[in-house]
Amino acid sequence: MSSCSRVALVTGANKGIGFAIARDLCRQFSGDVVLTARDEARGRAAVQQLQAEGLSPRFHLLDINDLQSIRALRDFLRKEYGGLNVLVNNAGIAFKPDDPTPFDIQAEITLKTNFFATRNVCIELLPIIKPHDLQKKFRCEMLMEEDLVDLMKKFVEDTNNEVHEKEGWPNSAYGVSKLGVTVLSRILARRLDEKRKADRILLNACCPGWVKTDMGEAHGPRTVEEGAETPVYLALLPPDATEPHGQLVHDKVVQNW
Repeated sequence: MSSCSRVALVTGANKGIGFAIARDLCRQFSGDVVLTARDEARGRAAVQQLQAEGLSPRFHLLDINDLQSIRALRDFLRKEYGGLNVLVNNAGIAFKPDDPTPFDIQAEITLKTNFFATRNVCIELLPIIKPHDLQKKFRCEMLMEEDLVDLMKKFVEDTNNEVHEKEGWPNSAYGVSKLGVTVLSRILARRLDEKRKADRILLNACCPGWVKTDMGEAHGPRTVEEGAETPVYLALLPPDATEPHGQLVHDKVVQNW
């Protein structure tokens, strides 16, 4: 099994857009990148080209028109990584405008690869896509305040140990802090429902957007007046209002997240 727990895979990656995708993922993705191609010689040549650039992709043979080839790749991913984190379905074909092949044959061949074969890749590989464990934890309706505090502490510890990307955290301390506050608001709203429901206290988190402030700097597209609209809207909800409660609100609209 690979020492790296995360893996991204690109189909049809020996040339063109697929090759460019694989190259950028090698540079930016925190984990292994598997470059696939139906022609082994061309695929390995593409890997060697990226290695010459100082990158470290892996190669695996994949002909998306061959169900056994797809399943062999699936088994490899299970054995080496326990699943798959990122799937980029890039492989595809197209006839040239002046190709003499009858159009009905072109239609059959094109759909066979671009639709039906891609569908087969999804059918075989989507079941082994790994869940975003962190997202799952933060979205859990039963998450307790103590659990959230532990997650926030873990983020700091992971950054200290320089493993936060590998553990699935983003490169935004501000973003993580605001995620924590948003989830905390949901937890506290639930607590209000349990202990003070008759008091009809509403508790929400809100996002003002990117605002021109000392913190947001001059690049923010919104004025401070625009940024204040949603917080003021929530602060002035009428006494008999029952919602929103325990929600994330942006532009006066509850967000699904």
